[in-house]
Amino acid sequence: MARELRRLLIPRERLADRLVLEPAEAHYLGRVLRLRPGDRFELVDGAGSLWSARLDRSDLALLEQPLQAPLQVCPPPDPLLELAVALPRRDSDVLLRMVVELGIDRILPLRAERSIGSDAPRPERGAAIVREAVEQCERLWQPELRPPLAAAALLGSPPSYGQGWGLLACSRQPGRPLLQQMLSSLAARCTSATSGLVLAVGPEGGWSPAEEGLALENGWQPVSLGQTILRCSTANVAAAALLGHWRESLVR
Repeated sequence: MARELRRLLIPRERLADRLVLEPAEAHYLGRVLRLRPGDRFELVDGAGSLWSARLDRSDLALLEQPLQAPLQVCPPPDPLLELAVALPRRDSDVLLRMVVELGIDRILPLRAERSIGSDAPRPERGAAIVREAVEQCERLWQPELRPPLAAAALLGSPPSYGQGWGLLACSRQPGRPLLQQMLSSLAARCTSATSGLVLAVGPEGGWSPAEEGLALENGWQPVSLGQTILRCSTANVAAAALLGHWRESLVR
């Protein structure tokens, strides 16, 4: 049985039929994956295309298909799934990795009134986490990690998808529809014109009354993740799983 090929993400602007590897990439292939000259692996560009490649020497890879004729091409995710999250002080690296693996396409770190401590990894670290998660879970489209934004700036405006929806995860609010119930109702209204869905999840202490008020005034639809009070990281991973499964179930 053929061995499963491991993947390496390379930005499209760097791809070439003869690809010169950067030191970190050569280290990953040679020291981490233990590939040797002649061994095969896969290359993805994070924009929907995949090639197979062969390691020619430690710092050089040769594409097995022409650059303009990838082995596989995948259309963009549809509809786009965005998670706006007040990252926790701890476990933010793990949270980012998990939501990428579960299918989120855009991650927007938020600075909420009740946020505690650091709200996002450094840009270089965040980019590395996203890239490694894409390679591990074999996605062909690389999610976007946006710079941090004040929660009030996001919630004080209508959701960014004119042909989509904005949902606000709320806790301790009886009567709010469950996220999975809301998604089921939205599925029937999802058409080819639907551009995306954004879910905003607050910090450990929840949204402030002012933040929640802004969101409701601007058309955000409140939803619940259940009766129990979840940690921020748990809430985001649970929500990402529901969103990913919802999109997979859509018939467009």
